[in-house]
Amino acid sequence: MVVYYAKLYFATFFAFLLIDGIWLGLVARGFYGRHLGYLLRPDPNWFAAILFYLLFIAGILLFVVVPASHHDSWRRALVHGAIFGLVTYATYDLTNLATIKDWPLIVTIVDLAWGTTIGAAVSSLGFLAGRLLS
Repeated sequence: MVVYYAKLYFATFFAFLLIDGIWLGLVARGFYGRHLGYLLRPDPNWFAAILFYLLFIAGILLFVVVPASHHDSWRRALVHGAIFGLVTYATYDLTNLATIKDWPLIVTIVDLAWGTTIGAAVSSLGFLAGRLLS
């Protein structure tokens, strides 16, 4: 069972890295630069980024993929993954909107949409990976 969950974790992690890498590398780079350039570090804090990815995937598996698998419901993975993504990204963005002077509202809106989208996509892919691995 440990091997199954380890494989499921890495498959889901890989899906997240691939999708988020495309988003950050190709689509959103200019957007964040335009709106947050004054806050962006010249080099990312890779420790913090990797820690977020590791925790996000653990949450996706614990709260979405494994329960959806027990119900054998791809739709449950999709919907609950979307909600998980929305809530987790909202925690960051709405806190920033509330506490950081001049935090752009458009960044919050785009991030909430992205969190919802990537949560749904990665949860669905994790669910499908679980089926293939079982």
